[in-house]
Amino acid sequence: MNTSLTEESPALTSAREQNTSEIVAKNIYKSYGAGPFAKEVVSDCSFTIESNKLTVMIGPSGCGKSTLIQLIAGFEATDSGEITLNGSPITDPGKDRLVLFQESALFPWMTTYDNIMYGPRARGEDTKDAADQAEFLLNKVGLDAFRDKYPQQLSGGMQRRAELARAMINKPEVMILDEPFRGLDNMSKELMWEYYAGLYEEDRNTNFFVTTDIDEAIFLADRLLIMTNLPTSTRSVIEIDIPRPRTIEEVVNSARANEIKKEVMTLLHEEAMKSFSGGSKAAADFLDAYSKRAD
Repeated sequence: MNTSLTEESPALTSAREQNTSEIVAKNIYKSYGAGPFAKEVVSDCSFTIESNKLTVMIGPSGCGKSTLIQLIAGFEATDSGEITLNGSPITDPGKDRLVLFQESALFPWMTTYDNIMYGPRARGEDTKDAADQAEFLLNKVGLDAFRDKYPQQLSGGMQRRAELARAMINKPEVMILDEPFRGLDNMSKELMWEYYAGLYEEDRNTNFFVTTDIDEAIFLADRLLIMTNLPTSTRSVIEIDIPRPRTIEEVVNSARANEIKKEVMTLLHEEAMKSFSGGSKAAADFLDAYSKRAD
C-alpha cells in the first residue's frame, strides 16, 4: 500500500471534523409493478448508516441492495416507511449524497485531472484550493503521472481510482458506492481496497458501500449489514473490530477476520438456500463456492 495514504490534508481534515451525517431507514417497503404483477423487493427493512463510519451492506445477489441505494440516494421513493438524513426525510436527490456506480462515469473527452476537477468547475469553484485538492488526490490514488491521460488510456483499476478522486473532491456528506470494484481482476481489486480504505481513513466521512464479496466487506467495513433473501430486510449487524489502518496481509492472517468470515458465510448460506429453492442461479453459484471453501 502506498504510504502516502497516511498523510493528512488540512481541507479533508476540516471536512471530517464538520461532517456528522447519519442515515436511518425505518420499516421501509418497496415494490415494483401493480396488482397481481407487483413484486416486493424491500420488506420492513430498518438499519442505520452511522456517522463517520464505513458501513458495508452484503447480501445474496439480486436481493434488493441496489434498490436500497436508489432509495437512499433519493432517486426513488419508498412505498412506506421513512429514510432520514440527520433527522430530515430523504425525498429527492441532493448534493449531500454522492453515488459511485459499477459503471465508469468518467468523461472520455477529459483528462484524468480535468475529470477530477469537473465538480468544482461545474459549481464555479475553480479555485486554488480546489486545484490543491485535485493535486493532493491525484497523488493519493497514485495517478499523478497519468494526469494528462484520457480514460481510454487508463486501465480499469486506474479509472476506478480516478472516479474515487473525482467523488472525494466534492466532499459529500455521505458517499454511496454500489459494487464499484466489480469486474476487476483479483490483484486490481485488492489494490483498490487499499486505495479506497486509505482515502476513507483520511477523512472518515460517512460511507455506505454495497458488495457481494465477503472478503471485500470484512476488509473495508466498520459495520457490516447482512441482508436477507428477496424481499430484503436486515438479518444481522456485525461490528468489525479490526484496528485501522489495515493491510490485506494483516486481515488475511487475522483470527478475528476469519471468525467474522465464518459467521457471515453461515448467514449468507442460509439466505442462499432460501433463494436456491426458488431457482436462483446466483444462489446456486454461491452454494457451489461455499461447498468448496477451505475449512
